Amino acid sequence: MLKIRVMPTLLYRGSGLVKGIGFDSWRGVGAVMQAVRVYNMRQVDELVFLDVEATNLGREPDYDLVDEIADECFMPLTVGGGIRSAEHAVRLLRVGADKVAIGTAAHEVDGLITEVSRRFGSQCVIAAVDVRRCEAGWDVTTRSGTRRLARDPVDVCSWLQEQGAGEILLTSVERDGEMSGYELELYRQVCAAVTIPVIASGGAGSANDIVEVIAEAGASAAAAGSLFHFTEVTPLEVKAAMAAAGLPVRR
Repeated sequence: MLKIRVMPTLLYRGSGLVKGIGFDSWRGVGAVMQAVRVYNMRQVDELVFLDVEATNLGREPDYDLVDEIADECFMPLTVGGGIRSAEHAVRLLRVGADKVAIGTAAHEVDGLITEVSRRFGSQCVIAAVDVRRCEAGWDVTTRSGTRRLARDPVDVCSWLQEQGAGEILLTSVERDGEMSGYELELYRQVCAAVTIPVIASGGAGSANDIVEVIAEAGASAAAAGSLFHFTEVTPLEVKAAMAAAGLPVRR
């Protein structure tokens, strides 16, 4: 079994980091570079940096900022937000991103996932899938959770794998920022349907929540923001909890 990864998520909006609840009610939580330096010292496996307003504002990624982050970041860096073309991905990879996260554009720009995967390898491409509850179960959304696609996440994630995505970053919009635990059944269904790694995001409030989504739902990694911003739990403590549960972790 591959080593389980712990991945703090940095959400960027305007000029600093934010955290919200349900992709809304944003509040500032500090400066980007300070957070990167802190995580450098905390044995983090990977870091996820997402610009949460770039797509809705029609703005490209901030390449200069990503360049600065990459210069300070001692771990693999995933960058998302505002990516609408393969050339955007090229520029991000050139300034230091190790992977790109593509969400809305995977559905609005035909063949984008396939093109980026073909040019740089599927290991560079993370498909970001944001999900809301609906009467039938769950519904995939785009544009920061504001536009429903009326498509089941299992079908969408299977399609994204066929398109060439190397990983899925799967987020429950309702659970985001609630710190009430992951939507376990959602992850069980998606993880059973795809063979690529699934990164669980949205809901972690304790180390045990992360253990559950790995051990019980089959996720390959866990991304968390509020857990590390608003509690004293550290990535190292999460790894210790996973190791105690018999899960393989990176030391």
